[in-house]
Amino acid sequence: MDAYFASVEQMDNPDLQGKPVAVGGSKERGVVAAASYEARKFGVRSAMPSVIAARRCPHLIFVKPRFERYKEISQQIRAIFHDYTDLVEPLSLDEAYLDVTENKINNPSASLIAKEIRDRIKKEVGLDASAGISINKFTAKIASDINKPNGQKTIPPEDVVSFLEQLPINKFYGVGKVTAKKMNLHGIFTGKQLKELSLDYLSKHFGKQGAHFYNIVRGIQHSEVKTNRIRKSVGAERTFSKDLSSEHFMLEQLSKIADELERRLLKNKIKGRTVTVKLKFSNFTQQTRSKTIDEFIQLKKDFFPIVSDLILQQPPKSSVRLLGISMNNLDTNLEKKSVSVQLKLEF
Repeated sequence: MDAYFASVEQMDNPDLQGKPVAVGGSKERGVVAAASYEARKFGVRSAMPSVIAARRCPHLIFVKPRFERYKEISQQIRAIFHDYTDLVEPLSLDEAYLDVTENKINNPSASLIAKEIRDRIKKEVGLDASAGISINKFTAKIASDINKPNGQKTIPPEDVVSFLEQLPINKFYGVGKVTAKKMNLHGIFTGKQLKELSLDYLSKHFGKQGAHFYNIVRGIQHSEVKTNRIRKSVGAERTFSKDLSSEHFMLEQLSKIADELERRLLKNKIKGRTVTVKLKFSNFTQQTRSKTIDEFIQLKKDFFPIVSDLILQQPPKSSVRLLGISMNNLDTNLEKKSVSVQLKLEF
């Protein structure tokens, strides 16, 4: 989906149409969750601190996120996907992989299917979508960004390798700023330069990722579209209007965040073994602290003492603008599992 959260807000509120919109945060605090294309022209991007976004675009309109609404529309869109194939792997509320090798409308053209799906989303939901079509997830993902917004790009099998050879290395999906910089130090600026390096060289300098890079630049990726993605964490966080400078106030706010996390864990029938506390300081640097225990937990009364310990074991040295708690090492099959208990014997 194109600028999904912002596009939903513009669709639901005609007064926002054609204007620079940022979902999340405010002019003073917080982080941009999504930016409309009108805002992106000014350099406003998701994950950008709101104060910087407001500086780049003084007439930027900040809108509070409505995740229930985004989830509702996401379900409508996924229902359209399932009219064509049941092999749908959601990446997030606004993105998914579809395997249409065999499809419900018996159309041999993936490109025509993508066009039909996009037309239906526009007609039935009212939003623009873009698509990438190719032989594997990696190449399709890259292709989906090429003709945004409201477009699509097909990279047929015979063009995959030449396409990837010409691609700047920072455009490779999964290659972030740090990895791109490291690749540049090795003389890798394009896919062609990456392809010229041996598997041994890439493995030596990039570890386990080396084999991945060696394969994808040759159009080799065997990852199937998985209909059930495994959830890795559940969390809740909050950005504050004023920085917090004492552990007392931090724990007070973390208690409220823990209430929300417990609600999400119970709603999704999830337990976890690793508790992580996230702190973002006034200078925008970030720190996480984690502790893993032996049993799966779900309730605030069980995980909040761990949160307190993680905060108090090393009091933050500077004021905090954001706090968060997440649960990792999840057990998501609570309904399906039988409970086994190890008996304690007295000696």
